Amino acid sequence: MQKKVSLPLIFMIGCFITGNLVGAGILGLPIQTGIAGLVPSLVGMIFVGAAMFFSGVILVNEAVESRQDVFHFPSMYEKYFGRPGRYVAILANLVILYGFIIAYLTGSVSIITRLLGIESYRILVTLLFFAAVTAITISNPKSLLKLNSAFVIFLLISFTALVMMGKKYVQPARFEYKNWTMLAPALPIIVTAVSFQNVIPTISKLLGWNKKHIIISLLAGTFIGFLMCAVWIKVGIGVLPMAGNNSILSALENNVPEIVPLARAIQSLAFLRTALLFSLMAIITSYLSMGKALMEFIEDCTSRHPKLGGQAITAVIAFLPPLLIALVYPDMFLNLLNVIGGVGIVILFGMLPCIIALIKTRSRVLRYAIVVPVMLFFLAIFGLEVAQQTGLIKIAPRIKYWTNLQFYKWPELERKNISANLPQKPKKPASENLLEDLLPVDKLMVDSGSQK
Repeated sequence: MQKKVSLPLIFMIGCFITGNLVGAGILGLPIQTGIAGLVPSLVGMIFVGAAMFFSGVILVNEAVESRQDVFHFPSMYEKYFGRPGRYVAILANLVILYGFIIAYLTGSVSIITRLLGIESYRILVTLLFFAAVTAITISNPKSLLKLNSAFVIFLLISFTALVMMGKKYVQPARFEYKNWTMLAPALPIIVTAVSFQNVIPTISKLLGWNKKHIIISLLAGTFIGFLMCAVWIKVGIGVLPMAGNNSILSALENNVPEIVPLARAIQSLAFLRTALLFSLMAIITSYLSMGKALMEFIEDCTSRHPKLGGQAITAVIAFLPPLLIALVYPDMFLNLLNVIGGVGIVILFGMLPCIIALIKTRSRVLRYAIVVPVMLFFLAIFGLEVAQQTGLIKIAPRIKYWTNLQFYKWPELERKNISANLPQKPKKPASENLLEDLLPVDKLMVDSGSQK
């Protein structure tokens, strides 16, 4: 008999899922997808989101059937594929979970230090952020849910404020740009942005393995997160020029989250403060949910080794390696998000669940009309990302970009600051430029030539 679940608990778990979705992925989305354009980006999000929800339902069914307090994906895949399945799941999950924690650390520190001009304190900021958020992550689960719900409320408030402040700088002409070819290399980060499957074991246990309540929570949490990602892409593409020294392409080249060039473009102290709040809330809420999933994953992997048990040892194994990597390699934010989505997530939460569905599905129509196409879709993303990372293929943005009735082709975009041809915000007098001391001059983000 399934235990009764209260509506407040379902709400808190929906917030938990939304917080997991709206994290590092949303901060990188407009940069990676911007080179494809608004319409291709939204189409890609719809297809990827549908495929990810389908695989999520498969995993929910497995969690409900198992009803194990300590349930995670290596054990589940071992049941279907033997020890090789367990080892593949462990490796893929390590890529995902360690990768996310590293991305949260490097992304948050990059935003804080770049916007506040304290890049020389990067290591100190990393250690302080890590200590604070990790302490919350390993706290009592009920306290974690309550804190996460509060953070998500701040996240929604700050997000709404950013959109309201940013929409006045949106130039609708930029939405006309479309480059469908560049959608393919953007698919891995879309996968990263809309993935939620890592929290399924946690929420299944909290909701008493009640499938109906789990699906309702997933629908609510993923819908809000999906909507926020779509709106954020629209704002980013509408405000930032495609090329130039403070643009989508320059941010892509330098592994910089979107919030940094946006703050430089809008030049508002209120926007800066709100951007910092939103970025930190986005990353903290995701860090909490993903950190909890990482600890449960470590518990599952060490369940056969009693000497490695205990929360302290689990926490060290879970959080020390990503901290060390983030300290050594601080500038790998966007590249890491691609690898997480295109390799780890599509294997663990894409192809393998589809294979389970093929094994268990008796309906030939369902198998060949839905399961096989979804599996081939994930396989194509995986193959493309591996080929890109190994250098077998390279898809570069050979694009046309419209501005003031002029067209520029790659590589002219590298040489011309086309944002100069767009309507510009009037320059403030030096005494009124409140961000002059807060926003450090970066040779790749500020055109020194324009100051001459």
